[in-house]
Amino acid sequence: MSSSHPAAAYSRAPGREIELDVATQDCQIHMGPQHPATHGVMRVLLKADGEVLSGAQTHLGYLHRSAEKIGEMVDWLQYLPYTDRYDYLCAMNNNLGYSLGVEKLLGLEAPERAQYLRVILSELNRIASHLFAVGTYGLDLGAFTPLFTALRDREIVLDLFERICGARLTYSFIRPGGLWNDAPEGWLEDVAAFLDLFEKRWHEYWTLVVENRIFIERTADVGVLSAEQAIDWGCSGPMLRGSGVDWDLRRDQPYQVYDRLEFEVVKGSGYRGSVGDCFDRTFVRMFEMTESIRIVRQCLEQMEPGPVHNPEVKSVIRPAPGSAYCGIENPRGELGHYLVSDGSKIAVRVRVRAPSFCNLSVAEHLMPGSMLGDAAAIIGSVDIVVGETDR
Repeated sequence: MSSSHPAAAYSRAPGREIELDVATQDCQIHMGPQHPATHGVMRVLLKADGEVLSGAQTHLGYLHRSAEKIGEMVDWLQYLPYTDRYDYLCAMNNNLGYSLGVEKLLGLEAPERAQYLRVILSELNRIASHLFAVGTYGLDLGAFTPLFTALRDREIVLDLFERICGARLTYSFIRPGGLWNDAPEGWLEDVAAFLDLFEKRWHEYWTLVVENRIFIERTADVGVLSAEQAIDWGCSGPMLRGSGVDWDLRRDQPYQVYDRLEFEVVKGSGYRGSVGDCFDRTFVRMFEMTESIRIVRQCLEQMEPGPVHNPEVKSVIRPAPGSAYCGIENPRGELGHYLVSDGSKIAVRVRVRAPSFCNLSVAEHLMPGSMLGDAAAIIGSVDIVVGETDR
């Protein structure tokens, strides 16, 4: 063999190892933008050293619809349907957050009955949202049954919403000044019946998902987010409380009639692993559903007959010049609206603080050091809705 051949650089002597000076790099894996475990049209660029993740980067923008800019081009009431489309799994809560911001600018409040009904609708939507979160999270981890059972009970909530406002996903029912209309006859009784039914079925989900051995193995001690990290990255909702932080806007900055209601703020406790892991975030969502049952029952007991819309809020809204910020506790965290008015019927600025955007920001810092198969578990535990991250 010619000495000029590259192979001549290596010894072929018997019993000797051949040493190669080879440059390697981590493998790049594209998770999305259309992927069954991304909870929407989102791309995550993963880097892996074998089976161990060494980096991750989220790429957003696939669902960007210029919602905030549209808020500066339509009048205050016309913008309401756009709030439904942020987080389409809890449109009632989105309607409430925006409506409270407009009412703060106007210096007005909704009637007491409307406030109670708003809380009932928001907590029912929280149950429906958490059911979908737990069900799809099981799907992320390879279990089909949790999603099918979760959709069964979520359909009951959507049927209730359809009866009160005519829509099943995007409602535009809670609006500045109160509600579009009062609850139809028999609706409140059916809400109470659903609470009794769901309280029994909740134990099925606990056994099927939370106490499942495979679920525990896939989520305990995975994607651990410390309380300090959660606060530094602006996380909120179950993402924040799953790390043991005792913060809930419904209690700490109460709005509507939450200051009249008794409920417990659920926090992560390291029940099966470390505080702030994927398991704890699911643990928080599970028990928040029981607290929502408790809240709705109190509203049904305390609510009195009366009007459901403030007559001072007209169809054409013209708030006085000024600005207002209003944050509420959505199923995914703090949804905030910063609204600026110049006295006209169109806003100068509509700024939305979306919880999914902030919660997702920290996800890429939870992945390095985890196994490749844990990527779906970590992203699923954040419970994002991509329409809210992009807006």
